[in-house]
Amino acid sequence: GASDDAVSCAVMLEILNTLSKSPEPLQHAVIFLFNGAEENILQASHGFITQHEWAKSIRAFVNLEAAGVGGKELVFQTGPENPWLVQAYVSAAKHPFASVVAQEVFQSGVIPADTDFRIYRDFGNVPGIDLAFIENGYIYHTKYDTSDRILTDSIQRAGDNILGVLKYLATSDKLAKSFEYRHGNVVFFDILGLFVLAYPARVGTIMNCITATIGFLYLSKKVLQPKGRAIHNLKKLLTAFGLTLLSWVCTLVVALTVAVFVSIIGRSLSWYTHFYVSVFLYGTAAAAKLILVHTLAKKFFYKNMNEQYLGDTFFDASLMIWSIVLAIVTQMGLCSAFICLLWVAFPLLTKLMIHKEFSQKGATMKFVTMYMLGMFVPYVYMMYLSWTVFEMFTPIMGRKILPDAVLTGFIVVITVILSSYFINFVYLVKSTKTTLITLTTVFVVTLVLVCSGIFFPYSSDAANPKPKRVFLQHTSRRFHDLDGNVIKSDSGIWINGFDYNGISHITPHVPEINDSIRTPCEEQAPFCGLPWILPVHFMFRLVKNWYLPAPEIFPRNPIHFKVLSKELMPWNSVRLSFEVSGPSHMSLYVQPHQGSTLSTWSLGDGVPVASVGGDYFVFYSHGLQAMPWHFWVELMAPEEHSDGIVSLAIAAHYFFGEDQKSPQLHALLERLPNWTFSSGWSSTYDLFVF
Repeated sequence: GASDDAVSCAVMLEILNTLSKSPEPLQHAVIFLFNGAEENILQASHGFITQHEWAKSIRAFVNLEAAGVGGKELVFQTGPENPWLVQAYVSAAKHPFASVVAQEVFQSGVIPADTDFRIYRDFGNVPGIDLAFIENGYIYHTKYDTSDRILTDSIQRAGDNILGVLKYLATSDKLAKSFEYRHGNVVFFDILGLFVLAYPARVGTIMNCITATIGFLYLSKKVLQPKGRAIHNLKKLLTAFGLTLLSWVCTLVVALTVAVFVSIIGRSLSWYTHFYVSVFLYGTAAAAKLILVHTLAKKFFYKNMNEQYLGDTFFDASLMIWSIVLAIVTQMGLCSAFICLLWVAFPLLTKLMIHKEFSQKGATMKFVTMYMLGMFVPYVYMMYLSWTVFEMFTPIMGRKILPDAVLTGFIVVITVILSSYFINFVYLVKSTKTTLITLTTVFVVTLVLVCSGIFFPYSSDAANPKPKRVFLQHTSRRFHDLDGNVIKSDSGIWINGFDYNGISHITPHVPEINDSIRTPCEEQAPFCGLPWILPVHFMFRLVKNWYLPAPEIFPRNPIHFKVLSKELMPWNSVRLSFEVSGPSHMSLYVQPHQGSTLSTWSLGDGVPVASVGGDYFVFYSHGLQAMPWHFWVELMAPEEHSDGIVSLAIAAHYFFGEDQKSPQLHALLERLPNWTFSSGWSSTYDLFVF
């Protein structure tokens, strides 16, 4: 908990101390909100923004988050709209680290995470800035996330940035009339942490359109000159265009084939502790395949053709691809189109400046030097962005399905981008034999080492741990039929390996945890008949679950579930009312039967929202003292339904106190190897049919 979120609380306290002693008057008030229950599905922030008397006076917020332990704090969400907020960060942050790419990736839902930012935005209609530490996500939310691992430099850096932004906002004339400056999105990105470039999205759209148009005009001119050869030139350009796309597809297929093979033989995540392994394995495979396709094309398809002409044509083919991508991404309204802009504008300028050298025989040192200088900006920025992507996403891969395939996809995309304007050198140089042999040798040696198991995925190294996450619940389950009779009951320790490797590395240490105790999904029960604490079961359907038989648990505070009434409503609806009491954390799962529809309920705004997979999930929590929970659900159902209209399950989670860990669970946790990080608690699961 040091990074998420004690360090941010420390920064807030220090800023509060600094501001309170500052002689500068503040034009606007600043609220310091230390809210809990963020991991409890964002409840406290919701309580504040919807119920506190100060909430309606708020015009902007800065949310301090963490997705890693220390390092730089990344601005990964802003707005919605309100470009003046981004301008505040641009003007006031001393050590900027911000990217609209991160914002669009996060808000796309690709990363299974959420922050209080969404609550303030959606329920308070307040714009803001979301910042998060992203370094060393391997130990995020583990016992290793301790204060000694967060460098003073990180705290100072965050404090400098946030204090500067707060002072700027608290003395801004725009804050009081923020609604006047609301409209429009912003393209923003930092340049190597030195400064931020930011401009309105509408300006970005104009720049993108102009650049793409210039690119197409340049290509059109090239095709039409000399006169009489337009059809021939167009055919050559389209052939190069097609070959370039083909080389990218072949590269992706080969690299993914390697990734799937490595996963099938049980060597997935070999790079998790040693990241260089992924570059030596998948990066070399991608680069070698890319070069090989073009080498073969040069040798057999373009036999005896002028090398300079081929190099020039393939440069134009890459320019054509990037111009098309720029036009498409701009049309989609994505601010991240600025990346495509860089890959059209700078190469085009480079080509125009050294077009004479392009026609000279051989790749001279002068030509290569000028070419590299012209490409310097997009290449340096792309490598900087790639570092940020890998810094943030590699640790997350330890919580993903098919992580090798996903990481390989990232590596192939970056390889393709970085090589797009260098693949023409394959046609300019005499031979690529040495390069191909070197890349192939590195790939083969790495593959052999990976297959041998020399690269163990996890690490318990005290200085730099990279643990495997394991979740265990000692649970007792009861399944009832339509008449309320228990038709099935069992007790066991449900084990979720949380990554693609499952428990394969744990079995040698704890032999009874093996594939003989794998448990299938109970398809007729909500959420597979397992007491999920969050609605993420869909992420793990491909990942195996294990269920180790264990004695029944008898919590001191058992759940009490009571049907209060069953009412026939208009339009063939049935309303079922319930009363529930139990521990502080409970999960409710609702699964309408085929032909039935959950039309409304007493929760939220009354409109049920299904989770991925079609079941409905409700997370319920309360303080130490609470009245019983009353709620109702209403279903549309056909008149005849012999097997009931809905399955409803309730799970109780015992996160603390005497009921948290049974003796059996405690003993099992003690036996897990030291390179694991385990979370364990007790739970019950009761299924009813109505």
